[in-house]
Amino acid sequence: MERKKILLVDDSSTVLLMEKMILSKSPYELVTASDGQDGYDKALVEKPDLILLDVVMPRMDGFEVCRRLRERDEMRGVPVIMVTTRGELVSVETGYQSGCTDYITKPINGLELLSKVKSYLGD
Repeated sequence: MERKKILLVDDSSTVLLMEKMILSKSPYELVTASDGQDGYDKALVEKPDLILLDVVMPRMDGFEVCRRLRERDEMRGVPVIMVTTRGELVSVETGYQSGCTDYITKPINGLELLSKVKSYLGD
């Protein structure tokens, strides 16, 4: 059976490392992207089963990435979890308006992240 693929998009190498550590014991294949444009491009090529997406990034912010992905038929059903320091209500609302499926604030709670990923992808 093919492993499910998660695309991790964040301009912070520390955050990418942390997400990889949290998900390291999971059965998922992990692909990373270092900014919004890179994340958008990789999403179209890699066809991930789930995307963890930062908001504040160079070249394209996470909200824009999410909006653009949602315009594409093949990406409409892919769960997108925003993972961001922007916890204020207006950002959360913007995230959902952009098409995100879920929203997690940093610092990342490993158990919360794992449980959300499992709820969308299964074990």
